[in-house]
Amino acid sequence: MTLRRAETTIAARVAKLDAMTSVSEADVREALSHVIDPELNRAITDLDMVREIRIDGGRVAVAVDLTVAGCPLQGSIKADVIAKVSQVPGVESVDVELGVMSAEQRQALTEKLQGAQRQVPFAQPDSLTKVYAITSGKGGVGKSSMTANLAVALARRGLKVGVVDADIYGFSIPRMLGVSEQATVIDHMIIPPEAHGVKVISIGMFVPDGQAVVWRGPMLHRALQQFLADVYWGDLDALLLDLPPGTGDVAISIAQLLPNSEIIVVTTPQIAAAEVAERAGSIASQTDQKVIGVIENMSYLPQPDGSRLELFGSGGGSMVADRLTDQLGYGVPLLAQIPLDITLREGSDSGNPIAAFEGESEAASALDRVAASLAERKRSLAGRSLGVKPI
Repeated sequence: MTLRRAETTIAARVAKLDAMTSVSEADVREALSHVIDPELNRAITDLDMVREIRIDGGRVAVAVDLTVAGCPLQGSIKADVIAKVSQVPGVESVDVELGVMSAEQRQALTEKLQGAQRQVPFAQPDSLTKVYAITSGKGGVGKSSMTANLAVALARRGLKVGVVDADIYGFSIPRMLGVSEQATVIDHMIIPPEAHGVKVISIGMFVPDGQAVVWRGPMLHRALQQFLADVYWGDLDALLLDLPPGTGDVAISIAQLLPNSEIIVVTTPQIAAAEVAERAGSIASQTDQKVIGVIENMSYLPQPDGSRLELFGSGGGSMVADRLTDQLGYGVPLLAQIPLDITLREGSDSGNPIAAFEGESEAASALDRVAASLAERKRSLAGRSLGVKPI
């Protein structure tokens, strides 16, 4: 081989090697498509957060615009960008420059995610989210703890779950689910915090600790509308609403805003509580909602010898189910009888619902069975108008 031919061969090999190890913007952008914004659960490339990519040999600089200034998760985003881009062949170093979206960028983002006209997504004809309104006739029957535990149990089964704390005056869901951080607001869009795999929104995230909410009906309706339309929920399999007791303004607003929602009634075995709970379920006959079942909470106290101590009497849950069956003209089952369990109460106080952990308590098992029955109810468009008209 002549010297000139050898030089040509070596040059070709070097050029080929350079081509193999050179970094392209397309490769970097592909790597960035796997960086997920922790709050929006979408790739930062889809959210138009990547402002600029600069490449100098093996050195890559990525400029990322955060949705809000002082984003608490900016460290996580930066670390993920470095990790993903570093895996691109030929990259030697990664520098991340963090900025903040302009007002115009944030507006474009909210319109991209929610549309220019904000609507309640769960009320749209094409929505496949199952919506459950958890209600009771009176307070103190454990409606909120049932909501929190069912939501967590559904999330553990792999469903995407959200909870709206619709009990505006007596909100307690944030504590029960262990949510301490505030919701993030981007332009007019609210990003709900997440706990135990459940997205949560509550008026408790927007008022000072210990302050009472003193609102009349129109304000309550507007708050619920914002929780449903202005919150970015993403694609949920199930949405649970913790309603205040009774058949007041909130129950009526939910029927108007979410006419496809289904009702679960919570009562105790006590006849006095059951009679009031029956009224909460009978609202379905006037709102065209459907009652899908009754949960009897505090049914009994398990004894060491295996017997049951019925502190609040017996038969309340069955009575409510039977009477609603007669009133509404279809079967309303008793979904479960949840026993008194100190770990259930402790979990609600500490923000660690018993449904979040493997356990063998009767209460945890009963709640899991209810969640299993709800999870098996498939999302369907059957019976819903899709707005299609003949030409």
